[in-house]
Amino acid sequence: MKLFSKTTCSFLAVWMWSALSALAITAPADKQTASDPAVGKAIYEAHCAPCHGTDGKGNGLASALLNPRPRNFTSGMFKFRSTESGSLPTDDDLMATTKNGLHGTSMPDWAPFIKGDSLKEVVNYLKTFSPRFQRDKPRPVHIGTPVAYSAASIAAGKKVYAKLQCADCHGTDGAGTGAVAKDFQDEWNFETNAVNLTEPWTFRGGATARDIYLRFRTGVDGTPMPSYAGATSDKEMWNLANYIVSIARKPVWKMNENEVKEFYTKLDAQAKADPVQRGKYLVRTIGCAGCHSRYTEDLSIVEGSQLSGGLTFDLYPFGKYVTRNLTSDKETGLGNWTDQEIKRAFTQGISRDGRKFLPFPMPWGSFAALKEDDQNAIVAYLRTVSPVHHEIPDPDKLNIFAYLWGKFRMLILKEQIPTPVYPMKEAEDQQKPVSQNPSGVEKNFAVRVDRAKEVRP
Repeated sequence: MKLFSKTTCSFLAVWMWSALSALAITAPADKQTASDPAVGKAIYEAHCAPCHGTDGKGNGLASALLNPRPRNFTSGMFKFRSTESGSLPTDDDLMATTKNGLHGTSMPDWAPFIKGDSLKEVVNYLKTFSPRFQRDKPRPVHIGTPVAYSAASIAAGKKVYAKLQCADCHGTDGAGTGAVAKDFQDEWNFETNAVNLTEPWTFRGGATARDIYLRFRTGVDGTPMPSYAGATSDKEMWNLANYIVSIARKPVWKMNENEVKEFYTKLDAQAKADPVQRGKYLVRTIGCAGCHSRYTEDLSIVEGSQLSGGLTFDLYPFGKYVTRNLTSDKETGLGNWTDQEIKRAFTQGISRDGRKFLPFPMPWGSFAALKEDDQNAIVAYLRTVSPVHHEIPDPDKLNIFAYLWGKFRMLILKEQIPTPVYPMKEAEDQQKPVSQNPSGVEKNFAVRVDRAKEVRP
């Protein structure tokens, strides 16, 4: 199996380089003519492909670790538009998303990094991924006369909020309190979330009353958020937009000391009331899936294998260590571990059988500072992760003589010894190494999908 890395940098550094290469600036691009289609392609492949994939299918190297997932351009389906539900966006819509980014996601604002007409060329290039742009035309919505922001409009909008049953997804307060539906999936069966309507700085389509009105009028294609055109009047949608503007809470950076304390006390209470959601947040923030997943040789996570382990760290002279299966599988995962055994593993570095972990690559020493409530929340969430049967081998350690010789090389001879990271060797990998797949990215993606089916319960 070909190694991912032969340097002393960790796997995460390698992955972050590939994923965050999008933040580099393409200097030569602006020197070319704006009419050259190669400009958009070059910028896209350098900056956009790590998330959206070279073929625009939303299957880039970083995609499996991102929530929400990167847009699949081949479908011609876009969330934030000024056009009718199901319609293509206008070029101005695409440009706005590209320039301004999408707050609360991994999509940055590109305006500071890509200058001149280069952004326009990127937009022109991404339109080539879907035949819809050659076949269909955008159908812009007709925006009627706005309703002025007033107490009367806000009161009317609150009634529309109840009429359209917005609380079922967004809660009675817009922040999720009392929401009936909490688990959502998008058009591609990936997890998505209802927006917290009290935090307008996270609104990805804009936070003005006009922006919010457009979300009601156009819907957010590919998500459970529908268009309300035909279900309610234009005036009611404007009143509803004004109501949403009115329920915005004060952001933390504008709070005084007492308000900050009160706010975080409330968050702590919410975390205790819903430990599974708190645990999900912590596991994703810590980035556990970055190591505890199966990978192909192109540094892509095998879809469906998140948290099932399988990444090998060759930590010479200590041995080879494969990341553990953290799913709820009773045979190969944590299904038969007690809560205390799980907490002891990630806070004290002690396995179920009493084996002591190295302080790297699993940084258990850092997790020892987690509050007891947060430790319990992580365990509560891991209990809910669907079981994936994936057997992980024990560490492959060197004998005492090889170990001592390795320590001598490191401490006395001052040698820098590489720390390669690669997928766990499995029968299927040995039979069909992805690096030898002759059919390029398309077949490579198909291989990842096939493997995902194999690891699902």
